[in-house]
Amino acid sequence: MEVPVKPIQPSRTAGATQKLLAFASLIVLTVFFSLSSSNFFQFDNIIGILLSTAVIGVLALGSTFVIITGGIDLSVGTVMTFASVMSGVIVTYWHGHVVLGVVGGLLAGAFCGAISGFAIAKMKIPPFIATLAMMMITKGLSLVISGAKPIYFPVNSTDTPITGMTFSDISMSSILNWIIPGFDVPNAILIFFIVAIVASILLTRTILGRYNFALGSNEEATRLSGINVNAWKIAIYTLTGVFSGLAGVMMASRLGSAQPALGQGYELEAIAAVVIGGTSLSGGTGTILGTVIGALIMSVLTNGLRILSVPQEWQTVIVGLVVLFAVYADILRRRKSKS
Repeated sequence: MEVPVKPIQPSRTAGATQKLLAFASLIVLTVFFSLSSSNFFQFDNIIGILLSTAVIGVLALGSTFVIITGGIDLSVGTVMTFASVMSGVIVTYWHGHVVLGVVGGLLAGAFCGAISGFAIAKMKIPPFIATLAMMMITKGLSLVISGAKPIYFPVNSTDTPITGMTFSDISMSSILNWIIPGFDVPNAILIFFIVAIVASILLTRTILGRYNFALGSNEEATRLSGINVNAWKIAIYTLTGVFSGLAGVMMASRLGSAQPALGQGYELEAIAAVVIGGTSLSGGTGTILGTVIGALIMSVLTNGLRILSVPQEWQTVIVGLVVLFAVYADILRRRKSKS
C-alpha cells in the first residue's frame, strides 16, 4: 500500500525570492533592449518572441518534471523531431487528417519517454546515458523514416468539415482573433500558456506532482515509504515525452513541414530555461512559473541580441554564460540553505 510522501521543499520565502529575481531579470532585459532599439517593443516582434518561446517553453515544461526528480532528459529535442516526422507520415498517408496527425505525434513522444523511463527505472541505466541513447536513436529514426527529406503537409484536410482547420492552423491560425477581432495572436502562444497551466496543476495539485518532488528530495526515503518508485519514474519520463510530442506537433505546424534534421540542440535551450527559472539540477525544487519565466528570458535575450546585430557565435557565448551564472546561483542558494 502506497503511503503519501510529503516532499522536502524550500521555504515559501526562498521560492518567492527565486521567482522574483527571475522576473526582475526578465524586466531588466526587456527595458534594456527596448531602450537599445526602437524595433524591439513593436507588436510584431513581441509576437515573434512569444512564438519562439512556445516550442522551447513546452519542451522546458516537460523537462521541469524530470529535473525535479534529479534526472535529466537529453532527448527532448530529437524526440520532438521524431514526433513531428511521425505526424507528417500519418497526415500524408491519411490525406491531411489533422486529428490523427496530432494524436500520432503525442503517442510517438509518449512512447519514447516511456522507453527512456523504463531504461532508467528498470535497467538502472543513468539518466544521462539512457536519454543520450534515445537522442541518437530518435535522430536516426527521423532521418530513416523521412528519407532524410522534409515531409510537407497537405494544404487540404480530410477532416476539415469536422474541425475546419488544416495542420498548419494548429500553430499559426488565431482562435483569439476569432473571439476578439483584431487580436491576432497565433494559437501556438495560446497553447503554450494553457499547457503551462495544466503542468502547474499536475505539479502542485496531483499525486504525480507530490511523488515528483519526493523522488528528487530523497528517493530512498520515498522507496522505503512504500512508493513504487520505478513506476512513477516511468510515468514522469512518459509525461515529458508527451510534452516533447506536443512541441513536435507545434513545430511542424508552424513550419508547414516535418524537418528531420531539426531538433538537436533544443534540449540544451530547454534545460537552460528550466535552470534559469530556478529549478535545481540536484532535484527536489522547481516551479512551472519559474520555467515559463526562464523560457521568456531565453527568447528575449536571443531576440534582443539578434536585433542589436550581435554575431551568432557571441549570442551562444552570452547564453552559455547566463546558464553558468544560473547554475552557480543555485549552488550558492543550496549551500546557504544547508548552513
